[in-house]
Amino acid sequence: MWGAAVVTYRLVCPLARDDSLEARIVSSAVLLTVGAGLILHVRGALLRELRQLREIAGAAQNALLRPLPPRVEGLTVAAGQLSASHGASVGGDLYEVVATDHGVRVVMGDVRGHGLTAIGTAAAVLGSFREAAHDEAQLPHVLRKLERALGRHLRERSRAEHPASGVAAPDSPVVEEFVTVLLMEIGPDGEMTALNCGHPWPYRLSGRAEPVRGGVPLPPLGPFPLPAELPVLHCGWLLAGEALVLHTDGMEDARDAGGRFFPLQEVLTEAARVPPVVPQTVIRMVYAELLRHTRRLPADDAALLVLRNNRRRVPLQQGETVRRESTMT
Repeated sequence: MWGAAVVTYRLVCPLARDDSLEARIVSSAVLLTVGAGLILHVRGALLRELRQLREIAGAAQNALLRPLPPRVEGLTVAAGQLSASHGASVGGDLYEVVATDHGVRVVMGDVRGHGLTAIGTAAAVLGSFREAAHDEAQLPHVLRKLERALGRHLRERSRAEHPASGVAAPDSPVVEEFVTVLLMEIGPDGEMTALNCGHPWPYRLSGRAEPVRGGVPLPPLGPFPLPAELPVLHCGWLLAGEALVLHTDGMEDARDAGGRFFPLQEVLTEAARVPPVVPQTVIRMVYAELLRHTRRLPADDAALLVLRNNRRRVPLQQGETVRRESTMT
């Protein structure tokens, strides 16, 4: 339309063929007007396309990291995610919480790198977990299904990237792909068990932030097959009023301009200082402090998952004192 207006002016209007100064000024004004209209039209089209892309990204985010329910079997849940990719709402971090017949099962994972390829890998692992968490009675069987799903996904990517050979080339980045995974199960009595494949251990908030240790982690999923035996690790109990904080290494690896790491444990201790611990408040406080510390987007995706035990009472465990029991009501 704008081009037709210019052509019509040049062919029909006598001023377009006049070499006088006044005619040239009028012609220049017409061309500037048409150019400005064209620029505004293109700008409007780009803005509409950007809005559509953001809507698609939001739909992808809800499908991959779908909003978690506020409560799951007596646990209050909140989660947050900050992508290292500019303009992206999701990255290579993954998390999910589901209530099953075997207890509340939680997964937190971190795909190597970030961007579109990491999102695809995260989707493959999450999809497998959402099915296996309900179908498998034992955590080791859930982890093996995640390993098989990741293997299928990487093989399909290899064939797509190297269709001629049918297998991954030696220098293919797929060969170096791996995912750290922390699988946890919280029983009705608050007992926590876990399988850890190279992922950071979580923190328990009970007046202060205490690292949860369950033993030596397994290697990340991807580079090496899982061992034949997968012993489930006991991680203690999550008592009534306490909170569990799972995170990806993008949190603790974030640095400020001076190279100082983000003090996640200190920030969590400050968040847990005044009870009760509110998961949403913890999420907001940690991310505010993270951005204040780095003053920019972190170099890696950073995800956080907080679960607070709101059950009225957790049974007294063997070896615990009566004094501790009195704090659980």
